[in-house]
Amino acid sequence: MASRTALPALPVHPVGAAACCAPLTGSALDVAAAEQLARSFKALGDPTRVRLVSLIAAAEGGEACICDLTETVGLAQPTVSHHMRLLVDAGLVTREQRGKWAYYRIVRAALDELAGALSQR
Repeated sequence: MASRTALPALPVHPVGAAACCAPLTGSALDVAAAEQLARSFKALGDPTRVRLVSLIAAAEGGEACICDLTETVGLAQPTVSHHMRLLVDAGLVTREQRGKWAYYRIVRAALDELAGALSQR
């Protein structure tokens, strides 16, 4: 017959709501703020749009022409314009028309807000 060795005792944790949930240290989002954040996150829910934001942020002078973005991501201009419209509508980038070309710039405050939403409130 094999000998039995005693197993180490498991820690005892309290039960109930206090045991599983850390107290909130900040304030909860109101409906309007939650909806805006959801629109922004939804706009970034596509890898092409994330890449476009990255390209604009890395561009010299902090802005990029649609013509440069189209070449870089390897998509047709109407497809890139569609992605950019969604990013503009979400408030993540601004658009300025210069002649026949559109130029885009990152809205830093919007990206900061998204980053803040992901960190502890």
